Amino acid sequence: MYNQSRAVIENVYPQINGGSLPIKAVLDEIIPVRSDIVADGHDVVAASLLFKHEKERKWSEARMAHVANDEWSSSFPVTKQGTYVFKIEAWIDYALNWQHGIERKIEDGQHVTSELLEGMEYLQNIIDKANKDEQAYLKELIAYFQDNTSYAKAIEEAVSERLHDIFTQYPEKLLVNESPEFPVYVDRIKARFSTWYEFFPRSSSREPGKHGTFKECEPLLPRIAKMGFDTLYFPPIHPIGEVNRKGKNNTTEAQDGDTGSCWGIGSKYGGHKSIHPELGNEEDFKSLVNAAKALNIEIAMDFALQAAPDHPWVKEHPEWFKWRPDGTVQYAENPPKKYQDILPIYYESKDWKNLWQEMLDTALYWVEEFGIHVFRVDNPHTKPFYFWGWLIGEVKKKHPDVLFLSEAFTKPKVMHQLAKQGFTQSYTYFTWRNTKHEIIEYLEELTQTDQQWFFRPNFWPNTPDINPWALQGGNEAVHLQKYFLAGTLSSNLGIYGPVFEQMQSAALPGKEEYLDSEKFQIRYWDWEQENKLTTLISKINHIRKEQPALQQTNNIRFLSIENDQLLAYYKYDQTRENEILAVVNLDPYYAQNGWVQLPMEDLGMHEGQTIRVHDLITGSSYHWDKEWNFVELHPALPFHLFKIEK
Repeated sequence: MYNQSRAVIENVYPQINGGSLPIKAVLDEIIPVRSDIVADGHDVVAASLLFKHEKERKWSEARMAHVANDEWSSSFPVTKQGTYVFKIEAWIDYALNWQHGIERKIEDGQHVTSELLEGMEYLQNIIDKANKDEQAYLKELIAYFQDNTSYAKAIEEAVSERLHDIFTQYPEKLLVNESPEFPVYVDRIKARFSTWYEFFPRSSSREPGKHGTFKECEPLLPRIAKMGFDTLYFPPIHPIGEVNRKGKNNTTEAQDGDTGSCWGIGSKYGGHKSIHPELGNEEDFKSLVNAAKALNIEIAMDFALQAAPDHPWVKEHPEWFKWRPDGTVQYAENPPKKYQDILPIYYESKDWKNLWQEMLDTALYWVEEFGIHVFRVDNPHTKPFYFWGWLIGEVKKKHPDVLFLSEAFTKPKVMHQLAKQGFTQSYTYFTWRNTKHEIIEYLEELTQTDQQWFFRPNFWPNTPDINPWALQGGNEAVHLQKYFLAGTLSSNLGIYGPVFEQMQSAALPGKEEYLDSEKFQIRYWDWEQENKLTTLISKINHIRKEQPALQQTNNIRFLSIENDQLLAYYKYDQTRENEILAVVNLDPYYAQNGWVQLPMEDLGMHEGQTIRVHDLITGSSYHWDKEWNFVELHPALPFHLFKIEK
C-alpha cells in the first residue's frame, strides 16, 4: 500500500466499481480520462496516461495536462474491438522543477551560476534519448551552463520553451506511482447506433387467420429496409408448450386453434434449439437471415431462458427446476401477472454448471449455425447477475460482434447491474417519460452521470408487453412526437409494429396492455399500408444514418425555451463537425411557439454572426444571427430537425 513516491493518484475517471468491471465504448471513440493528482510541497508534478489493447504487449502513452485544482486530464482512442486497459502514472519531474525554480530566481534578479551547474545533470540524463538535433542543442547548453562568459545566453536558454518541450518529451521518471488498471470494453458501432423493428413472424401471412411463415416474412423485408430499420427483432421462434397453454387475451384455458404465448417455450417438437414447425424449418430460417443481410438488416432473436411444462428440459433435467412437495413446480409470477404456461429455471440447482453450459451452448448454437449476432434477452433480471456476466463474456470471447439487449423494466439499480455485467444495450423508462421536465431529468441522468459509461439506452415507445397510457387512443401527433423523441434523443431505438405505425392502441380496460394482444394470438395486418407515420418514420431513420450527431446519445445539451410544451436540444458528434438542433411540440392538439436560445459558446458564435439552420425534415432553411430565435410548431408536423451550418 505504501511506497516512496511523492505523487498521489486519486479519483480516476471513468471507471466502474473500482475497475472490477469495464466501461463501455465502441470503435473509434475517444476515451477522456481524468484524475486528481497531488504531491507534498511545491515541486512540479507530471503524469501520463498509459493504455493498450488486450492483444498488445507495449503500453502507449499520452501525457496528462493539469486542468485546475490538481485535476489532470488526457484521452486515448480505441481502434480495435475487445478489451483495453488504461492506468495513470505520476511522478515529481525534477528537471521541470529545476527549470521552474531557476525561472523564478532569474525573474527576481538573482545570480544563478550554481543553479546552471545543477541543471547540467538533467541535460546529461536525457541526452542519449534525444534525436541528433536535440543532442546538439543539449551539448550546446551544457557548454553555456559551464562558461561564465556565456551567462546571458545560458539563462535565456535555461528558461526557454524549447528546453521545456525536451524535458517534457523525455521525462526522467523517478519514484513513479501507478494507479490500478481500468478496463474498457469496445464493441462494434452497432452497439451505439441501431434502429430496431419488431414483429411476430406468425402474423406475417397475407391471409387472415393463417399462421405466417419465414417464407412469408421475406417479402416484408424490403418494406422494413425502406423504412430505414437495420435490426429486425422476432419474439421467440421456438415450439410453444401445449400444457397450460394460454388462450387469447391471456386467458388460462386455450381453445382449439389457440396458438399460445411464444414465450412459453418447449413442447414435443423441441426446445430452445428448435424452430416452431408452423414457421418453417432451419433452411427457411437461414434463407430469411441471409435475405435480411442482403438488405443490411440483422435478425435479432429472443433469448428467453424459461420453459413450458412440456419442454424437453423438464423430463431430461428435472434437477433444473424446483419441485414442491406435491410434485408440482411453481409457475412463473411477476405480481400481479401470472405465467401458468412457464416454469422458471432453478439457478441454485446443484447441477448449476451443466445448466449454465446448456444456456451458453444454446446461444452459441444460433450464432454459429445461423449467423445470429443480436439477442434481445427476455426478463434477464430474474436470473443471477453473475450468470449473465459469465455467459456474455464467454460468447464474446468467441464472437465479439454479438450484442445483447436487456429487456428489464424493473428497479434502476437492478437494470444498472445488468448493464455492468455486460449487456450491450438496455430498455429504459423512456416509454413513460412524456413531459418536458420528465424527459430532461431522465436524459441528464442517462448522459451526465456515471450511467453514460455502462448503461447504453435503447428507446422503445411501445412493446408487445407495454401499451403505454400516452399511446392509448393517442392521435397521430402523439405517435409522431414519441418516435421523433426516441430517434433523436437516443441513438438506439425500436418500435413494435405494425401496431405502432398503424396506431393500433386498443387496450384492456385499466391496463397498459393491448386488447387482442399479439402475444397470445395471430393477428392479420395490412402490410401494404402507408401513411404519414410510415413516411416520417422512414425520413427520420434515414436522417439518423446521415447525421453522426444522431448516432450517439451522450453529447446533448437542453436549450432554454420559455414554453413547457416545447422541448429544444442541441446534439453534436465527438468532433463537433456535425451539429443538430431539435425542437419538439409536446402538445398533440394545439400549435405552440416560443423563443429558443442558441448555445452560442458551444457554436463558437457571437451576437450578429449568422448561421444557417436547415430543416432536414421539410428542406426549409433559416438564417439566424441572434441568440434568441422564434419557432412555432403545429401538431400536424410537431418538430424541427435543424442541421446547423456555419
